[in-house]
Amino acid sequence: MRVESRVTSLSWIPSEAVTGLMKNAFTTISHYDDPPPAELGDLGEMRDTDRFRFANRLAVWAEFDGRLVVDHGASGGVLMGSSRLGVGPVGTSFAAIALPDLRGEPAVGDGWVRYTQTVGGRAAMPCPRRISSPPFVRLQSPLVWTTLSITLHADGTSESNLDGASPFPRHWVYGDDDTLILKAGTTDYQGWVGQEGRHRTPWGDEDSPVVVTAAETALERQLSTTIMRGGHRPVLRTVPPGEIVVKQGSEERDLLLLLDGVLTVDVDGTPLPELGPGAVIGERAVLEGGRRTATLTASTQVRLAQVPAEHVDRELLARLAEVHKREQA
Repeated sequence: MRVESRVTSLSWIPSEAVTGLMKNAFTTISHYDDPPPAELGDLGEMRDTDRFRFANRLAVWAEFDGRLVVDHGASGGVLMGSSRLGVGPVGTSFAAIALPDLRGEPAVGDGWVRYTQTVGGRAAMPCPRRISSPPFVRLQSPLVWTTLSITLHADGTSESNLDGASPFPRHWVYGDDDTLILKAGTTDYQGWVGQEGRHRTPWGDEDSPVVVTAAETALERQLSTTIMRGGHRPVLRTVPPGEIVVKQGSEERDLLLLLDGVLTVDVDGTPLPELGPGAVIGERAVLEGGRRTATLTASTQVRLAQVPAEHVDRELLARLAEVHKREQA
């Protein structure tokens, strides 16, 4: 029996991903990216139109005789984008520099085989930044990467995962049918620019763990555009780990869009699945009397966009409430 699967990650810089003192400098010489689509198109065309910073593509296959793995193989690699550098109306593009793909021998077990692949590189243009050890300043931009894995099983099933990634930019993962399935839950620009060299990267001696969350719904992606670009500027909030963002029973009518980080969800003491970037929060309070129906707590540092509910189409909120039904899950 032959089993095949593929997985792809796209890495991009979302709006408001750079904070603090570096924000003005970043937006002066570079740019944020529009969110990639929920379904992949032609990756070459997406690269040529500057839709992502880099992509990691992995396709694997295996032949099984019963539960015995008799043959297997993999293909894929990195597809680097470019970085636009511009001041005012003047700008130019610099092709990013790819590092060697890292794909070792697969792990093989009773009725399964797993391939793992790391790809990435760095922007070609300089990125002056401070580091904590001599010479205390680096000109090269930090490295970016993702580590993907696919496990194939003798029963014809497969699993894909994001095993590791650089703390910046944002990483989205697409499954075998090229639809969005997973997201890196956090970005850390300040930690990324403090990268001291290759030694703490997959091309040195370690990868970086990554918080992985499920992808939000298509309706939430539509609402997120309304919240961020609908004409009413949202209030941006940063909440430290451990702090309650929303308390069950409290009277609040604003909508929240989770821009970065992970929230735990609790209803009457029962934990529900965590929420990751892209989740829209608070639609039931708007529709059902103004009281929050769950307690949300920051599992990591989170960044939120807050907007009055009257600036969002009520029909869309009703559809979202029907899709979510988190509290009845």
